[in-house]
Amino acid sequence: MYLRESETTELKETVVDEIKKTVIAFANCDGGKLYIGVQDDGTVIGVDDPDSVSLQISNMVRDAIRPDVTMFLHYKTLEEGKKKMIVVDVQRGTDRPYYLARKGMRPEGVYVRQGYSSVPATDTVIRRMIKETDGDRFEAMRCLNQELTFEAAEKEFALREIEFGPQQMRTLKLIDKDNLYTNLGLLLSDQCVHTIKIAVFQGTDQTVFKDRREFAGSLMRQMNEVYDYIDFRNQTRATIEKLLRIDVRDYPEIAVREALLNLLIHRDYSFSASALISIYADRIEFVSVGGLISGIDLEDIMVGISVCRNQDLANVFYRLHLIEAYGTGIKKIMKAYDSFEVKPEIETTKNAFKITLPNINAKHETEGTPAFLAEQSAYFAAKGRKPFSREEEKVLEYTRVHGTVTRSDVIRLLEVSTSTAARVIKKLVNGGLLKQCGRAKNTYYTIVK
Repeated sequence: MYLRESETTELKETVVDEIKKTVIAFANCDGGKLYIGVQDDGTVIGVDDPDSVSLQISNMVRDAIRPDVTMFLHYKTLEEGKKKMIVVDVQRGTDRPYYLARKGMRPEGVYVRQGYSSVPATDTVIRRMIKETDGDRFEAMRCLNQELTFEAAEKEFALREIEFGPQQMRTLKLIDKDNLYTNLGLLLSDQCVHTIKIAVFQGTDQTVFKDRREFAGSLMRQMNEVYDYIDFRNQTRATIEKLLRIDVRDYPEIAVREALLNLLIHRDYSFSASALISIYADRIEFVSVGGLISGIDLEDIMVGISVCRNQDLANVFYRLHLIEAYGTGIKKIMKAYDSFEVKPEIETTKNAFKITLPNINAKHETEGTPAFLAEQSAYFAAKGRKPFSREEEKVLEYTRVHGTVTRSDVIRLLEVSTSTAARVIKKLVNGGLLKQCGRAKNTYYTIVK
């Protein structure tokens, strides 16, 4: 018998640790045969106790390789000139990628066959094997990172008094049948690699940036932090009709909530690009990566038909009572604007889905602001002062819209320290533009008539 190493043949004199890498590489590729008791040049030196050697290899493979690959290994004892050697026939596995348990599903733990050697697989090769094994559904695939934590998710479940232990994680499909975290687990984990970027612009185009932020971590954390960020900027306009004060926020809260949930649940997470939220003076745009699923068009969405890209993720949000039923979000958004002239707009492309929420108060603010600011500028000129700064302008406009302003309002509005907020207010009071009312903790300011 003439033996030599090849892409599907490996020769070993004795049982060594390197055998595990060879078995993994064969199982991840096209299979192969491992000969024990044969030197690199093909010389058969044999083994003393074939049964013991076979058992040693079997135990090594069972303990060190994940998922279980033992069913794809077959052992045979051959004789050559009264010398016995072990042949381990390794078939291509069905649960690829196989990897060293202590290394995990990373390049240093996953091996493939390259020529006569077993070498670490690249991330691209690992992802391809996962996709071939698990299918195209991103959330159901095994996660490359198996060292996940769930602090944010645990807090969200506890807030709603819902258990979140290992059994619940299996039921929700964060963990698969082999006790491995899925990509759904990654999305809810603190190590989630997908982010949401928010940009705030001055005016109605992207000429001037006012602020930009990127939100990372668990989708539960992103959901709460992004909503709070938008909610802080969702101003309230007060109007008086006879004796009745009517407060109207720039954007209906239910519409913001549903647009954000839509962004999270229906996004195509197989793309690495961030989801985008753009806040303008007259609108908010929510852009999620991934267009409509094949076979569904915009008209279907508008009448309530929903084919969810991330069914398991949607189920998690349903369990948390964040959504009531699939396909109701868009209807709720449109209904929130029923009593207003402006209406939300929805646009789709091959790889994107955009929801635009119009600012209900934008028209009033556009009509009222120039005259108000012109009046105040004239007042400053009469006092011999320079026109007010951008900070002062924002405080005056906020006070005009809301009727009153407090130091805490100024801190949040300008995103400045307590001392800076006090300085801006003092200038406006000394300039005769704001009037102080109340005392101590109950202090607030109004526009001087």
